[in-house]
Amino acid sequence: QVQLVESGGGSVQAGGSLRLSCAASGYRASSYCMGWFRQAPGKEREGVASLLSDGNTLYAASVKGRFTISKDYATNTLYLQMNSLKPEDTAMYYCGSGGYCSVYEYYFRGQGTQVTVSS
Repeated sequence: QVQLVESGGGSVQAGGSLRLSCAASGYRASSYCMGWFRQAPGKEREGVASLLSDGNTLYAASVKGRFTISKDYATNTLYLQMNSLKPEDTAMYYCGSGGYCSVYEYYFRGQGTQVTVSS
């Protein structure tokens, strides 16, 4: 079992930045691919970014060029740097681990952290 704890969400104005963190722990936590997905009220879940086991990264078209996924392998912490935020980025953001990261389908997920972007 893998435990994921997200942090870093908050409220910002459009054009601002936030950095989300996800601390992973548990059995073989460091061996899994990881990523981020989000869900806004009344909308379908949307994959945001994934860090694959080979080190490659994937981004949703809606965030490419604005968001950057990275990982501190020493602490097994995943990050999502979000710049040039838009109101449509408002959602609950979840960290995921394991599974089919290339299609943003994860075995494990955290409790989420809320991101709210005002215009």
